[in-house]
Amino acid sequence: MRVNGRGLNVADTQAGEQTEYHWPHRHLLSLEDLSAEDIRFLLTTALGFDGVSTRSIKKVPALRGRVVVNLFFEDSTRTRASFNLAASRLSADVLEMAGKGSSVSKGETLIDTARNIEAMGVDVIVCRHHHSGAAAHLARSVDCSVINAGDGQHEHPTQGLLDILTIAKRTGRTEGFDFSGLTVAIVGDIAHSRVARSNVYGLIKLGAKVILVGPPTLLPGAFADIGCELSNSLDEVLPRVDVVNMLRIQFERQTGQAFPSVREYSTRFGLNAQRLTRAKPDLLVMHPGPMNRGVEIDSAVADGPNSAILQQVANGLSVRMAALFLVSGAPA
Repeated sequence: MRVNGRGLNVADTQAGEQTEYHWPHRHLLSLEDLSAEDIRFLLTTALGFDGVSTRSIKKVPALRGRVVVNLFFEDSTRTRASFNLAASRLSADVLEMAGKGSSVSKGETLIDTARNIEAMGVDVIVCRHHHSGAAAHLARSVDCSVINAGDGQHEHPTQGLLDILTIAKRTGRTEGFDFSGLTVAIVGDIAHSRVARSNVYGLIKLGAKVILVGPPTLLPGAFADIGCELSNSLDEVLPRVDVVNMLRIQFERQTGQAFPSVREYSTRFGLNAQRLTRAKPDLLVMHPGPMNRGVEIDSAVADGPNSAILQQVANGLSVRMAALFLVSGAPA
């Protein structure tokens, strides 16, 4: 694979020829908007950036002279730090802004804030916002590129991509990213999870079977319309899956009591060492973080040999480097 200024030359091993694909998207707002080819291309690009983290000098000049702004209106640790480090490793200049300390807290609109930032010569805005659709609204209002770092209950595309990359690496499917025959369970608060939505769109487009598991109050039936199996029993599903992605209960987004108690939820849907014995020996365990240990996942599982949680964090850096690199080179 060769990285150039506009795209990647990808070898067609069957035809023995070189075909060139140019990333067509100026923004990265959702995986629902991307084709399977787009997803595979971005993940292949991410693989090309894996080696940067192992160098003695952990930088490449791909975005030298570009400016990336992290505009976060929600608290974040992993996502914000990952985008910051990804931009820095691409040699971009990085500006950090938080909603609590911005003019938005004084009554200025999101769009006015973004346009003022863009007037300083910004190339990419990475936006995290508590309202669904905020990133798309922003992208329609500015000329620079926008990457959605999570918008309300809508999507979190880079988290979905890093989860998919982690699965591909651990199951040996990085050649072509064909997930046919793979079954993935996503467990927990599906109703309020933007991570679940991005995972669902990406995994189904790559050929995986997706089972969503949770209490009836947190499991919207509409997901069945896009090809997901729905279940209220983790014990029934666990022996059938190759991957399980455990989600945090998002109490901050709930308007009512979705289940009787946290203890009951953990008893029915928490992944512990005893429940893990029902699964395939090589079950891949994931969690997007932050974890509530002892609720949706026990420490023995989170820190055990089946867990890929720290690999998810590492793969997030490569995915976000790829996202920043591709949107920066996309045609206006």
